[in-house]
Amino acid sequence: MTELSLYVLDIVQNSVTAGASRIDVGLVEEDGTLTFTVKDNGRGMSAELLSNVLDPFTTTRTTRRVGLGLPFLKQAAGQTGGFLELTSEEGRGTELKAVFQAEHIDMPPLGDIKGTVVTLIQGSPDIRFVFDRGAYTLDTGDLREQLGDDVPLNDPDVLEWIGGYIGENENAM
Repeated sequence: MTELSLYVLDIVQNSVTAGASRIDVGLVEEDGTLTFTVKDNGRGMSAELLSNVLDPFTTTRTTRRVGLGLPFLKQAAGQTGGFLELTSEEGRGTELKAVFQAEHIDMPPLGDIKGTVVTLIQGSPDIRFVFDRGAYTLDTGDLREQLGDDVPLNDPDVLEWIGGYIGENENAM
């Protein structure tokens, strides 16, 4: 993967697949680093799976025998002088933290974060997403409170507003 937004999409989709009802995503730039975090309340991983999950030949997928998202993310962070940490507990969820040295020549570009967040909400409107960029936050729980139960988050007008909100804030950063 060449852009961080693609890693966000891949890792968050793992949380969706794990049955999470809340997923917190952070992409925070501070003191020369970019820290990418994902915390979910999904089913979590066993200690055995957690100890092997960074091996590309370890996957929970049944459609193929390799899982490259986490190993590639670890490699991408490591190439910038950063690192990846992963913790998980069965029945409680998973937490991922990948730290990148933001000024390093191998730092991948952010990519289309607006499109990524809109896609995640469109595909899983019932999940509470909290997206933290440091300078701004988008919380779909807050949106639900404002919109009420009659307007789904994947309504085209809502998605357009979300895209505009993210775009304006990204441009201001």
